[in-house]
Amino acid sequence: MTQSEQRQLAQVVAGLAEGVILIEPDHTIAYANDAALAMHGVAEFGDLGTTVAEYRANFVLRYLNHRKVGPLQHPVERILAGEAFRDAVVEVHHVCHPERTWTHRMRGVVTTDDAGAPTGLALLMQDASDRYDAEERFECIFRANPAPAVVCRLSDLRYVKVNQGFVELTGYARDQVIGRTFTEVDLLGQGEHRASAIEHLHAGTTIRQREACLSVPSDTEKYVIVAGHPIEMPGGERCMLFTFADLEDRRKAEAELRLSEERFAKAFELSPIPTVLLSSDTDLPTSVNDAYASTFGDAEGASAMPWVEEAERTRFKRELQRYGRVRAFEGRLRTRDGDVLDCLVSAEKVIVGGGEGLLCAVQDISSRKRTETELISAIESVMADASWFSHGVIEKLALLRNPPRPGKPQAVAEKLTTREGDMLEGICRGDTDEEISKALGVSLSTVRNHVASLYRKIGVNRRSAVVVWARERGIGEKISFEHYGKNTTRKPGRKH
Repeated sequence: MTQSEQRQLAQVVAGLAEGVILIEPDHTIAYANDAALAMHGVAEFGDLGTTVAEYRANFVLRYLNHRKVGPLQHPVERILAGEAFRDAVVEVHHVCHPERTWTHRMRGVVTTDDAGAPTGLALLMQDASDRYDAEERFECIFRANPAPAVVCRLSDLRYVKVNQGFVELTGYARDQVIGRTFTEVDLLGQGEHRASAIEHLHAGTTIRQREACLSVPSDTEKYVIVAGHPIEMPGGERCMLFTFADLEDRRKAEAELRLSEERFAKAFELSPIPTVLLSSDTDLPTSVNDAYASTFGDAEGASAMPWVEEAERTRFKRELQRYGRVRAFEGRLRTRDGDVLDCLVSAEKVIVGGGEGLLCAVQDISSRKRTETELISAIESVMADASWFSHGVIEKLALLRNPPRPGKPQAVAEKLTTREGDMLEGICRGDTDEEISKALGVSLSTVRNHVASLYRKIGVNRRSAVVVWARERGIGEKISFEHYGKNTTRKPGRKH
């Protein structure tokens, strides 16, 4: 090629977006446009190398495809041998800067004269770095994604990619899927609206997520949610990306929930205790068992819990709001026949059938309350004349009639000290502190201290309450302290 022809050719290719390197038959590099220099990361023509040997020494090329040509068959050597090739994808980096790489799509062009002898050689290249970087990122994400996924090529409906998540989900080996067709490995088998999904697959349009049952090697069936999204793979191949979600855990949870609700329903119906399920928003019965229906009426047309007093309903709701549950709430309920029952009501918030409700159990304690009332009346009758009972029996009867408040110890006469017994005797006689002081021969402050101790022990705060406490235990003015235990002996020298 003459210099004039080279100059004209250089003017033509200078503005091309493709990189162009012209090589003479004698292995010298005659020309490279700016695009070719940029694709090699150099600014000057001489940095490429003036000959093919220098170019090979400066730049390392590695095939990303066309691997069958072998590692020693450099694209430059191929074009020098007269081979016109296309779509050779290579990774290029400068020998001094291996960390900076480019991806080129190359093709070789050979021009010949009339006799067929080579007159000009050219390497044409496109920068495919961004595209292949994106594809590499897709490959990394696809492989690392724990969600099962496969890629199906739309032109022949063959699977071209499978990730580890799909292998673990189905039990298929990779070679059992890759290269096989959609009809051989059906990803929509027994799926809902399967026909429409296959139409979308052939049309290359999005397949919205739907449930499907796959036939897999390890199990007879595998329930999944599957969806398909069209994508474009390297080389412009249109494909469908299928992704999956395993439904086994959800199906097991649903089965366990159904079983749990069946057990609850059986226990609810067979319970001998009247039980009602109230709606959380209206407090109306949604379900009652036979025991409740026979006492208070069935759920159909029933109103809220049949409290006799509105104040009790209010206190019950307040306790439920405060603690989230109620245990042994004592109140009165009206039966279907109009009778009034004393009841203990316990309530717990529950989730049944996907909705929130309030489960209430009602225990009839009317008979027990009547028995307690009768017992107290009998005790009061006995206590009216208790002179023939021992003090131990009197104490127990008194405690049955007037039980101490929770957390407060029981006060009994046997636990009184000698001096406290003296105070009790004097108060029951109606003596003042001064009169007790003179009778016992002790100071007034000593009397007051022992009286205060007596108050604390028996849980009172005035003298009249001391007299009532003593009378309930059969202790009167002729009180005898020989029964009060080991502390009854008076100390010598004291006046009685």
